[in-house]
Amino acid sequence: MYSRLYAFLFRYWWLTFVLMGVCFVLFGMLTLNLLHTLGANLEFLGMHGVDAVNEGGLRQLGGLIVSGYLAAVFYVLFKLCEKVLVERLAVVKKGSDS
Repeated sequence: MYSRLYAFLFRYWWLTFVLMGVCFVLFGMLTLNLLHTLGANLEFLGMHGVDAVNEGGLRQLGGLIVSGYLAAVFYVLFKLCEKVLVERLAVVKKGSDS
């Protein structure tokens, strides 16, 4: 048994295709340079300690973590759309035994 979201995406395949493209772009934008920036932030916090916290290092670290989770959400939505579209393409209609 599939969810209502899955059934909706399966029914409106063109919308699923558009959503998949949007999720792909947003995932790419959010993950672009994310690990490098996260590493630089952790290095900044480690080297400068309390001064880095006063300059907003922890706030930036929190924003980077939120960006990582948001990117994961877009990736999961991308994979859901991919699954729906692949299953829709693989469905054999009754009566077409060629």
